[in-house]
Amino acid sequence: MEERSLNHFTVLQFTEAYWGLPSNQRRDVHQRLWGRIQETADRAYLYQVFPARADADLLLWCALRVPDPARPGRFFADLGTVLAGVRPYLRPTQVLWGFTKPSVYARGQSPQEIDPFTDRRKAYLIAYPFVKTAEWYLLSKDTRQGMMNEHIRVGRQYPSILQLLLYSFGLQDQEFVVVYETDDLMEFSDLVQDLRATEVRRYTERDTPIITALYRPVEETLRIFE
Repeated sequence: MEERSLNHFTVLQFTEAYWGLPSNQRRDVHQRLWGRIQETADRAYLYQVFPARADADLLLWCALRVPDPARPGRFFADLGTVLAGVRPYLRPTQVLWGFTKPSVYARGQSPQEIDPFTDRRKAYLIAYPFVKTAEWYLLSKDTRQGMMNEHIRVGRQYPSILQLLLYSFGLQDQEFVVVYETDDLMEFSDLVQDLRATEVRRYTERDTPIITALYRPVEETLRIFE
């Protein structure tokens, strides 16, 4: 059986108490956060969100392999402890997470699938929750497959854009978390516009809020907020 992974995204915003600190104490907050975050997961990445959104400053992506059912619980305990230690200065505004799982609509692993455990990250990450309508699940498998074939065909026209689909049925308010990596935001916007014109779009109930984030070395990201 293919080993699955847990991918967890925490949207964070600095508090007024943080902005009241002198710069050297702000750097101390950064060290307390990042120094321990890396111990909670197999991989951790930090992204700049503001000014792409007004209600967030950072996006924290933690990825971990799940060899046994107890692993998610240990991760939640560890991450909760780390974030509690900086909570006066950095508050979570949104959390999205889910598990990887082989697709029922596409065979094998796509070359456009994001590998969370490689150090090669693209310049931008876009993540959002996704909910389909009840009508979608009442369609026959063949009907759904036909519409998804069109959806997949459009995505393959943008080979440089990578995707990670996470399943969160019964675990969060959404059914999926959709994650993309790209080096070109304009090209990504074109992809989404093309996808909106496919038949399967009729069965989308919700796919917001959208988090657009910039990747760069952690030191550069945190320096912006000193």
